[in-house]
Amino acid sequence: RSGYESASKHFNPADVEVNVAGRSFLVTGANSGIGKATAKEIARRGGTVHLVCRNKELAEVAKGEIVTETGNQNIFLHIVDISNPKEIWKFAEKFKNEHKLNVLINNAGCMVNNRELTEDGLERNFATNTLGTYILTTALLPLLEKEADARVITVSSGGMLVQKLNISDLQSESGTFDGTMVYAQNKRQQVVLTEQWAKAHRNIHFSVMHPGWADTP
Repeated sequence: RSGYESASKHFNPADVEVNVAGRSFLVTGANSGIGKATAKEIARRGGTVHLVCRNKELAEVAKGEIVTETGNQNIFLHIVDISNPKEIWKFAEKFKNEHKLNVLINNAGCMVNNRELTEDGLERNFATNTLGTYILTTALLPLLEKEADARVITVSSGGMLVQKLNISDLQSESGTFDGTMVYAQNKRQQVVLTEQWAKAHRNIHFSVMHPGWADTP
């Protein structure tokens, strides 16, 4: 709360009242929590929003709610599991042929407290938070490069402050598995990835941020 109260003194609500009609946004993990709130606010301001979600039923409900509340019909739904590399590549290749993209918002994430593997044999937190984010961003960079004022925003976490980057054990195979610390390590990885992308792609604006402590699922 103290952090919120301190930051809110410098917040000007008018700064976010912008018209984004004509701009296309892709939001991962968009059917609940921060992703859904983000998608709704972009839709409210006239943007075209692509919701990338894993659960079709929840996603359909979220899409309906966004359209109803904002009156914006330019809301598109894509069912993709961000922990599945092949699925992401397939989706991105199709998306590149059919849509334009101005802003990519990497919001999807998970914190699994027991070490479990995906069907590809990847540790699930790493597969979703780090590898999924990396693959989707890499695959969509050519599309973003075509647009003026293109942006990539990655929702990391202040939790990353408790972890230094450790590239020797990306799959959390050694030592006791602590889901919270694995998540924090993934969030540190996202920050480092963003720094590297920003150096390599000067004409795209890269941001990585801590969303505050949000009471979401």
